[in-house]
Amino acid sequence: MRYMATYDLMETMRNTSQWLGATARTAASYPVMSLIPNPMIQWMAAWGEVTERTYERMVVKPDWGIRTFTCEDGKDHLVDIRNVVEKPFGNLIHFDVSGREEQPRKILLVAPMSGHYATLVRSTVKSLLVNCEVYVTDWHNARDIPVSCGKFDVEDYTLYLMDFMRHLGPDTHVIAVCQPAPLTLAATAYLAEIDPDAQPRTLTLIGGPIDPDATPTDVTDFGRRVTMGQLEETMIQRVGFKYKGVGRMVYPGLLQLTSFVSMNADRHVKAFQDQILRVAKGQASDHDAHNRFYDEYLAVMDMPAEFYLSTVERVFKNREIAKNEFVVNGHKVDIGKITSVAVKTVEGSKDDISAPGQCVAALDLCTGLPASKKASHLEPGAGHYGIFAGKSWRNNIRPLVLDFIDANSAAPKQAESKVVNL
Repeated sequence: MRYMATYDLMETMRNTSQWLGATARTAASYPVMSLIPNPMIQWMAAWGEVTERTYERMVVKPDWGIRTFTCEDGKDHLVDIRNVVEKPFGNLIHFDVSGREEQPRKILLVAPMSGHYATLVRSTVKSLLVNCEVYVTDWHNARDIPVSCGKFDVEDYTLYLMDFMRHLGPDTHVIAVCQPAPLTLAATAYLAEIDPDAQPRTLTLIGGPIDPDATPTDVTDFGRRVTMGQLEETMIQRVGFKYKGVGRMVYPGLLQLTSFVSMNADRHVKAFQDQILRVAKGQASDHDAHNRFYDEYLAVMDMPAEFYLSTVERVFKNREIAKNEFVVNGHKVDIGKITSVAVKTVEGSKDDISAPGQCVAALDLCTGLPASKKASHLEPGAGHYGIFAGKSWRNNIRPLVLDFIDANSAAPKQAESKVVNL
């Protein structure tokens, strides 16, 4: 019961802060207040507006905001976001550009389940939508999933990815961003062994912790410092009565957000102080740079407790992927079974979350893959976010990834020979 009380206490504090902001904004906006020539009134209204929006967005799933798209014909085409596979813990969605011919590149973009919604890769989707058919893993907020739906750990996550790949077929090109990179590698290897006809053509791993110990960071050091018992005691809570997932054990998004903010507390405090001053001076707007960033950054989701704990224990502490010892449903996955899927890794030289060396370790694990089907790229001066959504991605990395996809789009020779024999 204490886990549930703690969860509800956090939600109460968030709700109260949102209410205080709304109250300050409303009180300072009474017409009679304009008779008082005191700049503190404008400051109070600005503080209330920024505070209300800050705490309100923490429990709201951001919209994709991709409604139309200008294609090569110069016309604006509507974008319909459709669920093509629906599952309790996440859907496979397709960004269907109406009236446009189907694009030859079919991309499965595996979004992270690390505290933020899949909309974190919005700009990545936009950049790929230009000339690709884009599918994305849209993970659900654990607080909204009833306990009756069961558990969801790293093995279930891997099986979900395998099902998504099977649905899309062998002409798919998979791009995994950050957290899912190790499990996407494992899912591909498992398919290579049990269902080779469902393997994707290429696999691109961007900034993922394949081998967390290759280049230690604060994130990996934290995983080594604490015990699993400490993590479960301090990080795991039970969803409160307000949500459909009441009673489910989760790693709360609000707790995760506290960790995110504390890593760069000074920068975030200054950003909000500056925004309050801009609002008070009438220089802010609903879609300015501050709001665009924090509308996404502050929107957090709960992770299933078993997924969070098994990720820390099996991927970071035990390094099961790095040691090629990962087991799914009692079956040991051998990454060396990947023999025809071209694999590319992308890292940023200034990535402080998945430092250079952690992701490229995947290539050494692919012992059955010829060197001609392996590639890696280290982007100079790029941080973690930049390698999949920033300027480095748009200007340098995206063209390299698409070239890699095009170079490996043809079906494997053995598949071609089967067709001829038939």
